[in-house]
Amino acid sequence: MSSNRKGDRRERELVNRLDEAGFAVMRAPASGSATERELPDVLAGDGDVFYAIEAKSSSGRPIYLTGEEVEALIYFARNFGAKARIGVRFDRESWYFFHPGDLHVTDGGNYRVKKETALAEGEPFESFVGGPAQARLTDVGGAEDSGGGSGVDDSEGDE
Repeated sequence: MSSNRKGDRRERELVNRLDEAGFAVMRAPASGSATERELPDVLAGDGDVFYAIEAKSSSGRPIYLTGEEVEALIYFARNFGAKARIGVRFDRESWYFFHPGDLHVTDGGNYRVKKETALAEGEPFESFVGGPAQARLTDVGGAEDSGGGSGVDDSEGDE
């Protein structure tokens, strides 16, 4: 299966799961290609919270996003009144979500998410949609939140 077809299938899967969780949701047509405007892959809201999501999937190799993709997502989310999120899914795993500022920035200015990072630090789907949050060892031990490290500020007023 081509990577585009697989990516499209994964985006549709995310849309369906968000819909099942009670969100009004739409997949942006031709996001990232057939338009001059940079659009997020998915828009979702439940009346209380609104998300602009860039969705990426991988068989297990690290996921990379260009600096331009992330900047365009933040710009759109800010203007739309939504929270910018990167949704990642690795084969045989669920969806995990990241604030753009929590992603690793490479020396070349791109963003990277490794599978191990997604599983250890990403927000699981159930928590993302308002289900019970998963406690992490750092949370239990009272460690302070490091806040990521990219310095990206999307000024969306997150807690």
